[in-house]
Amino acid sequence: MIPDADALVARTIAQEGRPTPLLTVVIPAYNEVKTITSIVEAVLAAPVASKEIIVVDDGSSDGTRELLQEKVAHMPGVRVILHPHNKGKGAALHTGFREARGDYVLVQDADLEYDPREYPKLLAPLILDHADVVFGSRFLGGGPHRVLYFWHSIANGLLTLASNVVTDLNLTDMETCYKVFRREIIQSLTLEEERFGFEPEVTAKIARLGVRVYETPISYHGRTYAEGKKIGLKDAVRALYCVGKYGVLRR
Repeated sequence: MIPDADALVARTIAQEGRPTPLLTVVIPAYNEVKTITSIVEAVLAAPVASKEIIVVDDGSSDGTRELLQEKVAHMPGVRVILHPHNKGKGAALHTGFREARGDYVLVQDADLEYDPREYPKLLAPLILDHADVVFGSRFLGGGPHRVLYFWHSIANGLLTLASNVVTDLNLTDMETCYKVFRREIIQSLTLEEERFGFEPEVTAKIARLGVRVYETPISYHGRTYAEGKKIGLKDAVRALYCVGKYGVLRR
């Protein structure tokens, strides 16, 4: 962990006379009526001076769309984009990436599993010009974790291992939500996966670029299926397929 990351970032910007970088936060949302307002408010309150928020609703049917239009779209610095029907998390991210105007682009899930107060330590390696892409790892021991599904952790570890084998990276958490990119890098990629295959695809394509990839520890407050968790066995199988497709066949 980079100690006092928010203070370090602020000091670096001040010392070098840089303009404050703009962060674009892309939030894909599907049937998250219980959490969407809270997560947008948390992102707005995150300790980053300059940011824009792009919320992409992916065809929600539980009232999320209406809440976004009636309340969230009127919040300062927030743009709301509506997909006419459900396409998948990857498709929502593609839309958000195309619309991003920031120096850096960060992925934020619409639930409350990841804490926006940790943005400074994700951004620090980028602002200090040590990295071009930063992954926030749930497994580096940097924060509290809710204790949940054993087999999820096994699947995550196997997928990360398989990804590392074909990309020659040594990540600890390929499947993490928290990924931050220099905007020109993420917008230069042709991304194809419309669902949860986004994670191994973007990792493989980033690895092929040969850019500088960092990890930083983050906390994780996982939720149960009863609380709205969506990823399952079918998504894990697809992710493994995508590791081979983009890490081996497309090499």
